[in-house]
Amino acid sequence: MSSASTVDPAPGATDGTAPVPGPPPTRWLILAVLCLAQLVVVLDNTVLTVAVPVLTTELGASTADVQWIINAYALVLSGLLLTAGSAADRYGRRRMLLAGLVLFGLGSLVAGLARTTEQLIAARAGMGVGGALLATATLAVAMQVFDPTERSRAIGIWAATSALGFAAGPPIGGAVLAHLPWGAIFLMNVPIVVICLLAGRALIPESREPARGHLDLVGVALSVAGLTTVVWSIISGPERGWASVEVLGAAAAGAGLLGFFVLWERRTPEPMLDMHFFRDRRFVGAVCGVVLITFGATGALFLLTQHLQFVRGYPAWEAGLRMAPFALSIVLLNVSGVAAALIRRLGLAAAIALGMTLLAVGLAVVTHDPTDGYGVLLGGLLVMGTGCALANPAIVEAVMSAIPARKAGAGAGIDGTMTEVGSSLGIAVLGAVLHARFTALLPAALAGAGSFPAALAAAGTEADREAVAGAFAAALKTGQTVGAGAVLVGGLVAAGLLYRAERRRPGRVGVDEPTPAVDSPDIG
Repeated sequence: MSSASTVDPAPGATDGTAPVPGPPPTRWLILAVLCLAQLVVVLDNTVLTVAVPVLTTELGASTADVQWIINAYALVLSGLLLTAGSAADRYGRRRMLLAGLVLFGLGSLVAGLARTTEQLIAARAGMGVGGALLATATLAVAMQVFDPTERSRAIGIWAATSALGFAAGPPIGGAVLAHLPWGAIFLMNVPIVVICLLAGRALIPESREPARGHLDLVGVALSVAGLTTVVWSIISGPERGWASVEVLGAAAAGAGLLGFFVLWERRTPEPMLDMHFFRDRRFVGAVCGVVLITFGATGALFLLTQHLQFVRGYPAWEAGLRMAPFALSIVLLNVSGVAAALIRRLGLAAAIALGMTLLAVGLAVVTHDPTDGYGVLLGGLLVMGTGCALANPAIVEAVMSAIPARKAGAGAGIDGTMTEVGSSLGIAVLGAVLHARFTALLPAALAGAGSFPAALAAAGTEADREAVAGAFAAALKTGQTVGAGAVLVGGLVAAGLLYRAERRRPGRVGVDEPTPAVDSPDIG
């Protein structure tokens, strides 16, 4: 039997799993493979920010087509995260990781060779299926191959990968498009996927939940339909109007489907998602914290990119390059182990509170910088990066440590789903604040303009154009200030929820289950 087929349940797990000799000696190489796989999932979204003009020209894509090219991936990804996490526990975390790589690679190949918008949208949806499997399986595998003494650092490095992808996407996309056709931004995923497939097959041990039972098809259908509908309503709200029939109808339908999902999961003998998790206050506090933190942080960072591009005048690729210190500081603090050491010393609740406070302070510094120089911006980005280096891994660890290790896939699915919901809400709500303030500040003659580019195009004089630019800058400052406040409040509330839960149930790590179980080996 090869090393790839051995079992390595989470060492030292407190949920009743049997003890194992120790973590695999190749665990840091395994983590490198997991992070590389996670990086392409994040890059695939951010790299598109610089490709929209080219896609519009060469494919003849309309505004609606561009929205679907971007959103098809996010909708499928968010809708399938819970299902993907359950599948990883049931059918094998390594197996689902490799399947996700294959699907993501094939989707990237089709997207790179697409000649119509319909082909590209379909390929992006297929990539979303692979992305959902990768986002859950990478975290679940990391939970299995690291023991508690190293897990915090491993989770921090895994979480830092997302920040690196967020900042690296635009400059990488800009560099590729400067020398190659637009399809190359998708085709460059293929060799990375092949490397991850070969390394993952050779290095990653298989593990799965022992009592697998039957697949909960009703739960899968309800969760996918409900989550996809809810996320679509959030994404579409700013464009179609929050009070529109489509958005309200979709939100109500999605909420109803998720309500039926909860009822079904509570009654079926083999649920996709064990509702008993939600009886643990620590778990509930951690899940609420994910939504609160990603709401403020993602929304605020979205406005910051708008600030760099439209107020400071940087193209998308340069804006991403200038934000690189933010991502690099997160990576450096987590790879070096500094963030993990601070989290252990402070505790999860205090680390989240301190991290989100630093993120809010850094954002406020960047927002209210009276100069156009890079010095103050750099300082603010470094403070923000330090905050994220503490808060992000702490909240992920809070979620994953509140459930049994043998349910790592389900935990990763919940964490990913709440992250997508919080991120979508943050961008939509803070974007709505920006739009409302911008509209209120526009000159009366341009009051009907629906966006900053539209208002600039409609401005007939230089004075009008200056008024439009000033209105947008002021609106961004308002939105970013609200975002900084949301980051601070969300972080403190999340930390408070976790602190209260930990005080009420000291020493509790997972959820009690009636019978302990051991991860079962992959014999195929």
